[in-house]
Amino acid sequence: MTLIAFNKPYGVLTQFTDRTTTGSPRRTLSGFIDLPGVYPAGRLDLDSEGLLLLTDDGRLQARIADPKFKLAKTYLVQVEGEPDAAGLAALRRGVGLKDGPTLPAEADRIDPPDLWPRDPPVRFRKTVADCWLRLTIREGRNRQVRRMTAAIGHPTLRLVRWRIGDWTVEGLEPGEWRVAVESRTPHDRGGG
Repeated sequence: MTLIAFNKPYGVLTQFTDRTTTGSPRRTLSGFIDLPGVYPAGRLDLDSEGLLLLTDDGRLQARIADPKFKLAKTYLVQVEGEPDAAGLAALRRGVGLKDGPTLPAEADRIDPPDLWPRDPPVRFRKTVADCWLRLTIREGRNRQVRRMTAAIGHPTLRLVRWRIGDWTVEGLEPGEWRVAVESRTPHDRGGG
């Protein structure tokens, strides 16, 4: 069983091939990961960055990706504006989305994190303030973090997944990956 941690850059699909039939091909995982037989455990949007776990173990892949296991996922989120205490409290209670209310999140305002530069950079607007939040959720709906911050009136400008369970992207530059777990069966080690 192999599990790798990959720091997915902005603008990279979380698949190994681009199935689009129109326009120019987009960047995919195959441009970064040359380890055969591993597949993403979950998704990370094209316009999101950060930790993506890939494994060759189907049961582990399901345990990481399936919302029923409620594995904590922590995101560093740059939002437009500055959420007040009521906005943060709403995230902590759970917010109503079109597909139903979210589970309560851990939500805190944080100092701007020391991250790699995004390419392309987030558009800077002198007249619009922004700030950073750390959000931890235990579900995995489509574009959930972006929809949650929009629901409290603060659209997401930059989204970086920092942690999934015990695994983190710390120490990896965009496009880099490392083996997080590698184990072999007794047969692979030459045992019976």
